[in-house]
Amino acid sequence: MNSVTINDTTLRDGEQTAGVAFSADEKIAIARALARAGVPEMEIGIPAMGALEQEVIRAIVAERLPAATMVWGRLCAEDIGQARNCGADLVNLSIPASDRQIGSKLGKNRAWVLATISRLLPLAMDTGAQVCLGCEDASRADPQMLFRMIERAERAGAKRVRIADTLGVLDPFTTHRLIAACRARSDLEIEMHAHDDLGLATANTLAAALAGASHINTTINGLGERAGNAPLEEVVVALRQLHAIDTGVSFAALSPLSHLVSEASGRPIAANKSIVGSGVFTHEAGIHVDGLGKNPHNYQALDPILLGREHAIVLGKHSGTAAVQRAFREMGIELGASEAGQLLGEIRRFAMAAKRAPDANELGLLYRRLAGPRLRTANATAPTAP
Repeated sequence: MNSVTINDTTLRDGEQTAGVAFSADEKIAIARALARAGVPEMEIGIPAMGALEQEVIRAIVAERLPAATMVWGRLCAEDIGQARNCGADLVNLSIPASDRQIGSKLGKNRAWVLATISRLLPLAMDTGAQVCLGCEDASRADPQMLFRMIERAERAGAKRVRIADTLGVLDPFTTHRLIAACRARSDLEIEMHAHDDLGLATANTLAAALAGASHINTTINGLGERAGNAPLEEVVVALRQLHAIDTGVSFAALSPLSHLVSEASGRPIAANKSIVGSGVFTHEAGIHVDGLGKNPHNYQALDPILLGREHAIVLGKHSGTAAVQRAFREMGIELGASEAGQLLGEIRRFAMAAKRAPDANELGLLYRRLAGPRLRTANATAPTAP
């Protein structure tokens, strides 16, 4: 594999996050930002939700963005009819694949599911959109049933099948085996839809790509039902850094996308959120700061410059005197080793009491408290951030 297509579903599954509701303007802004970032496909809504949702879908389609658009529906005549006039490039039609959902959710059996695929997928293709069969709860399905569903989809003229780990119960090893088995039995496009209930959505998505999935679903910041979906920012960076698979999505666009969706969704970004968190390139521990100073690659697996970011050093409980000297030098203050040691003790006490690193003003106060006439400033300029 040297390529895989991102189908981002922030505007559909991402908005299904409990309590999240994007306005029409927010959905259009997110769609534009996704396209600018190089995302080639996006799932933009659910026509069966009604006239207002269809209006927003048509507005996004009318943008004529350089990205294919997809809408989501159930595999039923009503949802196919609702999708007919939306103008999207693709329609994903979902039907349960597991016996548990076929029986207890639909009250049907396997034969009914297979017959429905054969009957309704050709009807869906009359909408003018390309068709993807969404195999809901595929991760808990009997593989033989899943293979038969894929075979029926192929015979009916579908372009793609979506393998949905609806409850996030897969691990990377079973994901790889499942997608490889599907790939061995069909030439259809295979799309992986991973949920993060066990914290494995990114890993499972990578495994699917390596096993032959042609398309993978993501959401910005990992939004989605329950624990969410595979985060766009994690997937595109990991694919390129670990497997040399370039999705075409701009690394530099990931942080702006993340902040745009965070604001629209009302969901803050954790400081330690991989790739886009405010603290993921921030260092405090003395051994790390020393190693970075000697050679960034000592403690750098991902160059923050690729993401339009840079390393930051803060002072705290785990800092060393060299970091203190460096920080104060940037403030225009030269410290000797003993003076740095005195200040380090004060910095550690501050960090333990305040549960955070001191800011520039607080560092200045600590310095002035201890300085007295023995210490001289290198210049009289106001302190700047360390």
